[in-house]
Amino acid sequence: MAGAPAKVRAWDLPTRLFHWLLAALMAAAWASWQYSEALGDPTLSYHRWIGHAVLVLIVFRLLWGFVGSSTSRFSAWLYWPWTAAAYLLGLLVGRSQRYLGHTPVGSYMILALLAVTTAQAVLGLVTVEHNDLTAGPLYRLIAQDRQEQITSWHRWMFYWVILPLIAIHVLANLLYGLLKQDPLITAMITGSKPAADYADADKASIAGRTMLRAVVCLALAAAVVFGIILALGGKYL
Repeated sequence: MAGAPAKVRAWDLPTRLFHWLLAALMAAAWASWQYSEALGDPTLSYHRWIGHAVLVLIVFRLLWGFVGSSTSRFSAWLYWPWTAAAYLLGLLVGRSQRYLGHTPVGSYMILALLAVTTAQAVLGLVTVEHNDLTAGPLYRLIAQDRQEQITSWHRWMFYWVILPLIAIHVLANLLYGLLKQDPLITAMITGSKPAADYADADKASIAGRTMLRAVVCLALAAAVVFGIILALGGKYL
């Protein structure tokens, strides 16, 4: 269309699907626990399977960080702490550069969210809510006198670590979009950003046979997660 601003590719489809699916699964995990009785699921089976799906997604993202498109690879957005500090200082004084992918500060937020989400899902594997029927598949690996403590950590981490980090992440993206005119949220939906002088790359290099790669990574991720649980004696019924 004449006069329309030029767009460049920023994110591949698997990365965007991962982002929104993980957000949806975290919301579903809370709802399946909070409203388990209303859902007719007193043994929290929905909650457990959602937790397994979260772990599969996280392992998928780890694999995709090596074989995905350019902006999805860890090599493109893992920055040294001093680089993030310099970027933050520049942001505060109004001299920061624009990035096609994750900014140096944003990359640490992504790492933090991945870390705490992983920890939350792993704790869920050994959590005991009420009895054997509402326990994670690996709860027998933990001594009984520690199960109650780990279960409390599982709840505490969601409300006091994960939710605050999500709030900071969303607020930072909204403010960045308003102040820097950089549509971070829109880009994670459409996969494109306005053409600009980005510090990291002019445009993303989309991996060949993207969806085939993604399906293979997802299958491997599922095999890793469920294989480890089974190898450790976990049960799903």
